[in-house]
Parts: sequence; C-alpha cells; structure tokens
Amino acid sequence: MSREDFESAVAQALDLIPEELARMMSNVVVLVEDEAPANEPDLLGLYDGTPLTERDGWWAAGSLPDRITIFRNPTLGFCETPEEVVEEVQVTVVHEIAHHFGIDDDRLHELGWG
Repeated sequence: MSREDFESAVAQALDLIPEELARMMSNVVVLVEDEAPANEPDLLGLYDGTPLTERDGWWAAGSLPDRITIFRNPTLGFCETPEEVVEEVQVTVVHEIAHHFGIDDDRLHELGWG
C-alpha cells in the first residue's frame, strides 16, 4: 500500500469518529510516520501528550499539540490485505484517540480496542 493510500486510510478513520467526540478533541495532531521508534519496532500507533483528563490551568500556557502517530510499515507488516490495513488503521486511530481522552490500555483491551 502506498503512503498516499495509507494516509487516506488514516483520514477515513478520522472521519468515522463521531462528531461530538471530534469536537471535544483539543490541541491534538494526527501524523503518519513510516517507522515506529527503534525500541518498539512493532508499534502501530502512539499517543504522546497530556490526556484531557489530566489537563488543568497550567497546561494551556504554551503547550504544544498532543501527537497521535500512526506507523505505516509496522501496520503493513501486521496485515495481509489492504482491507485488513484499513480495519487495523481504524482500530489504531480509535485506540490512540481514546488515550487522548484519558482511557488507558487495560480499559481499551476490556472494550475490545486493544
């Protein structure tokens, strides 16, 4: 799958986020990188920031946007078909957005989004 097609899959996954949740997302950017960090080469996505549940008055003073990164090559290696890639990207995007809302991995696994 080309990078353009992969980025399109990420955009489509973002479009599936319910509008009421999308409006509540604050100061967050979604990026696509080809490779995961060297210390976690199989990572499909990563949330880097301060969850909404942990933000208070100090947070807004000059804070950079939170980052959700979706990793292309590990996702392509994990999936066998383009359809599986699209599905996995959707799961990964939801998973990382959930971290933005303060939901941890244990709870996501309980909900089937692990």
